[in-house]
Amino acid sequence: MKKAINFRTYEFIKTFKMKYFTIILALIFCTTSGFGQQTPAPKQKNPIAIIGAVAHIGNGEVIKNSTIVISDGKIANIVNADEVQLRLSSDVQVVNATGKHVYPGFIIPNTTLGLVEIDAVRATDDKSEIGGLIPHVRSLIAYNTESKIVESMRPNGILLGQITPRSGRISGTSSVVQFDAWNWEDATVKTDDGIHLNWPSPFTRGRWWLGEDASIKLNPNYQEQIAEIVSFFNGTKAYSEGSQSPTNLPYNATKGLFDGTKKLYIHVNDEKGIADAIGFAKDNQVKSMVIVGGEEAHKVTELLKQNDVPVLLARVHSLPDGDDDDYDLPYKRAKLLVDAGVLVALENSGDMERMNARNLPFYAGTTVAHGLTKEQALQLITSNAAKILGIDKDYGTLETGKSATLFISEGDALDMKTNQLTHAFIDGRSISLETHQTELWHRYEEKYKTQQ
Repeated sequence: MKKAINFRTYEFIKTFKMKYFTIILALIFCTTSGFGQQTPAPKQKNPIAIIGAVAHIGNGEVIKNSTIVISDGKIANIVNADEVQLRLSSDVQVVNATGKHVYPGFIIPNTTLGLVEIDAVRATDDKSEIGGLIPHVRSLIAYNTESKIVESMRPNGILLGQITPRSGRISGTSSVVQFDAWNWEDATVKTDDGIHLNWPSPFTRGRWWLGEDASIKLNPNYQEQIAEIVSFFNGTKAYSEGSQSPTNLPYNATKGLFDGTKKLYIHVNDEKGIADAIGFAKDNQVKSMVIVGGEEAHKVTELLKQNDVPVLLARVHSLPDGDDDDYDLPYKRAKLLVDAGVLVALENSGDMERMNARNLPFYAGTTVAHGLTKEQALQLITSNAAKILGIDKDYGTLETGKSATLFISEGDALDMKTNQLTHAFIDGRSISLETHQTELWHRYEEKYKTQQ
């Protein structure tokens, strides 16, 4: 027999349910209203001319008095105004940037921007999936264009990024996006540009927090871990050369490494690991590879040059890893590689990587204080990054015919004191530089003004 519920109990349950439902609705409202990004800019209609700015082309060149004409989302013309006077039609919107600086949009590779919003809330964390060999996992479809963190990149000039998954031996496939879009389809610049492999470390150390010996030792499983990767790649090659039926999703995602349609990004830091990773890629006929991290890449520059392997260099603002490393090695590592003729760009993985991503231009600025010229440092986050990611046909430099993805700064964009943007454009669209942070700034600025 079913137990009867008295009237008071029924009323309590009914009231509790209504209160619970109301709380959920309130949370949904707060979430949707609090996390909304600025509305993406509309498509460019009229031509725009930026006049008088110091143009930093991104390839080492500088035009001190430039005129840049933007039409249909592209750079229609860029000239030295001291040498060439362009006639502008009446429908051109003129932006007077005299005394200011114009730069190509900065590019941040190897980032989880848009994949995680709040680390402590699992439902907002899409940076990793279960499994060890999962190249078919695509970061692009998880990319959140509504991210508040992505929005906060734009006021520092960071307008594009390579959205990269994490975890596992092969963590998945990255894609390149621009940072002003309605959805991931609109954001896409390059779909499925590469596969990310986390190379095993030749060395290991005990977990000191569990009382284990923390000294560095040889990894006894190193060769076994490499053999696992080799076995997977052998399977992929056999699949590519066979009937490919039935479809094997991991193998199908990886076969682009052998025909050059995808790059292999190998995340590795130590000297031996870098050398072994390059040898592995050669032995397995991988058409194009990139070293990501590369903390000891300066020790194998000849090997990198001989094999035409670029490096996405680990965060500049970090501590030296080795006991006998120079105290300023992370700051000058970029110069060591540039001087050796290695193609280098900067990445920002590590602790608090999404929040710290906005400091990308200032990492480049630090390399200036340790040997690079300002234009060489600029290349680390513009043209070099575009070349490595395979988007240099349209992005990375201010050149006629390329995408009008650029910004105007009051001063030197690699210096946090003078990186003050007045305008930014993505594919010719004039985008908003407002964020939740600037809104709070203006709100409290008014509050304290009224108290004075």
